[in-house]
Parts: sequence; structure tokens; C-alpha cells
Amino acid sequence: MRISTSEDKDSPEARQKAKLTAFLKAEARDKGFDLCRVTLPDSIPEAPARLRDFLDRGYHGTMDWMAETAERRADPRVLWGEVRAIVVFGMNYGPEHDPRAVLSMPGRGAISVYAQNRDYHDVIKGRLKEVATRFAARAGADVKVFVDTAPVMEKPLAEQAGLGWQGKHTNLVSRDFGSWLFLGSLFTTADLEIDAPERDHCGSCRACLSACPTDAFPAPYRIDARRCISYLTIEHKGEIAPEMRVRFGNRIYGCDDCLAACPWNKFAAQAAEMKLRAREELKAPPLADLLGLDDAGFRSLFSGSPVKRIGRDRFLRNCLIAAGNSGDPALVEPVLRCLDDAAPVVRAMAVWALGRLLGTAARTTLADRIAAEEDEAVLREWKRLEDPACIS
Repeated sequence: MRISTSEDKDSPEARQKAKLTAFLKAEARDKGFDLCRVTLPDSIPEAPARLRDFLDRGYHGTMDWMAETAERRADPRVLWGEVRAIVVFGMNYGPEHDPRAVLSMPGRGAISVYAQNRDYHDVIKGRLKEVATRFAARAGADVKVFVDTAPVMEKPLAEQAGLGWQGKHTNLVSRDFGSWLFLGSLFTTADLEIDAPERDHCGSCRACLSACPTDAFPAPYRIDARRCISYLTIEHKGEIAPEMRVRFGNRIYGCDDCLAACPWNKFAAQAAEMKLRAREELKAPPLADLLGLDDAGFRSLFSGSPVKRIGRDRFLRNCLIAAGNSGDPALVEPVLRCLDDAAPVVRAMAVWALGRLLGTAARTTLADRIAAEEDEAVLREWKRLEDPACIS
């Protein structure tokens, strides 16, 4: 469905629009995109107020770049004043199986579906550039492509373009692909046919909200990143509050719970292309192996994966939290070795994990370690071992 206009459909301008739009969408299909639709740069007038409310409530946590780029993020015309049409692309990455199955394997790590293969930024951007190059040559127009990292509100734009709607978990939901869509956008100075927006089909369903292990949704359609496991394991560089750690389970990079709970997923086919399928070694890797990774081993295992971006130390922090939650005595030895790690964040979480695995015996058993420790963050974790409530 397209938005009707008063423009004469038989005029040369209208025919040119139709030809360019058809060409663009054919190119998108050829490059493996499952959805490609068009909206106007002024189609999200409510975005500035919503973004300001999100920022004012502090829901963005330590993601200061969101506040710094708020003006450009809220209005595509501020980002690029010449833009006349915005094309939003969607690529299905539906998993082979329910990703929540790994949550019942406490000795293994749960990595978000999107991060189990190549970095989607590279996959999507490479294909977008191919589409953009051919389209620019055909249209004689300027183009810019963006994938996630730029200050573009892709989900509201995708909703206005008709790819889907922002569900109560704030992610895009498609009637054809559920919650499993990678998004990218192309801004152009060309005039194109505009697609109709999609309406909200969530109804009274609260499955995604109920699935969140950390109660990160203060209300439907609102998310507090400070309580979101995806934010805490990926974006957050500092200390993670102990009361949040215990809710992580074995999630070591991201969290798929709210996405996987969406009933619309039943219409989503598994991603067909092999390059988007999970690498076997990243589906449910043993925590014992991950805890032994040095920097070279980490870089090798996660070569080309978005996991690599957070660095080895922060990743081991997450793995140690999962180890502490596992209740698995076989992980005591791998965790003990982390007490000698050069990174304070790793040592600190090793202390916490041992407290969870050994209980009150941890402090007395490892008393000699305290005297040699100088980092304040690590010493705080030793101090917490004196409180049984912190290790229960």
C-alpha cells in the first residue's frame, strides 16, 4: 500500500518516481533484503518529544552519545538537510531454534542471536552500499547509508515506512518476520513513492514485558536501559550492581528474552542465508573455556563478531557473573585462575563469583589474596563477602 497524493499519476514526474522506486526495491531484493520501503524525512514529528522524555528520565544510562546527538537523531533533516526520501531496509535473522533453550544450561554462555555470526553492521552496510551505488547512478541523486551506529531513529522510521511497528518491548515487530529484523537506511535527494505506515498489532499482549528477567520496562513502549541486560553486558563499562548480576543467569552478551517471547515470531521463517546463521561454537559455548581466554584467544574466537567490540576484559566480567550464577562447582577452578588476571574488573567479578560458588567459605579460604590486592573495586567485592546476603 502507498500513500495517495494529488500528483497526477500519469505525469512524467510520477512515472519517474515509480521507476526509481521499483528499481530500488528490486536491487534490495537482489542483495538479500527481505523488506524495503520508503518514508518522508518529516514522518516522525513525535520523535523529538519521545527522545527528550527518554533522556530526561535517565533511561539511556551511560550512553551519553544519545544526548549529544539528540537534535540530529530526532529529525533526519537536521542530520542531512537535503534529504527528500528515506528508504528503510529489513533483513530477517530469525534463529533456527528458540534462543532461550540455552538458559537451561548454566555451565554454558548465552550469546544474543544477532551476535552469533558476522557483525551485522558489516553485512548490512556492505549490501546497502551496493544498492546505493547502483541507485545513485540510475537516479542521478545523492545518497547516504546508515546502519545503527549513526544518529538515525531507524525503528520509528521503519514503522512509518511500513516495515512493522514498534512493539511494547520498543523493538520493531513485523507481521512477516516477528521481532527478528536487522535494519538499515538510505537517505536520498531523489523523489520516491512513499509507502503507508504500519499500525500497531500488539493488542493486549504483554508477553515481551513479562519475559524480561530484570523488569527493564517501566511501562509498555518504554525501556530503561539501566536495567536491560543487553545494555549492561554490552554498553555499560563500569560496575554492575550485585542485585542485577543475580538476574543475568548465564546471559553473557545481550538478551533475547523479550524478542523471543513475541507471538508474531511464529510467522517468521528461519533466516535462509548461511552467512546469517549462527556459528556452532557461539551457540552455547562452555563457560570454563571462555574464562580461560587471553586477549589473543578472545580476538580469534570472536573475529568478525560484534562481541569483539566490547573487549576481552568486559566479556570476561560477563562470563564470571554467569559462572557465579551457575551453581556449578566445576567452574570454581577456572574462576580461581581469574583472581590472577591483570584486569581489575576481571578480578573483581572473580571474587563475586567465588562468593556465589563457595558461599561464606570463600573469604576464609582465599584470605591470602586480600592482602595482596590494591584495587578499590576488587577490595569492595572482598568486603561484600562479609555480608551473607551478598552471596546468597
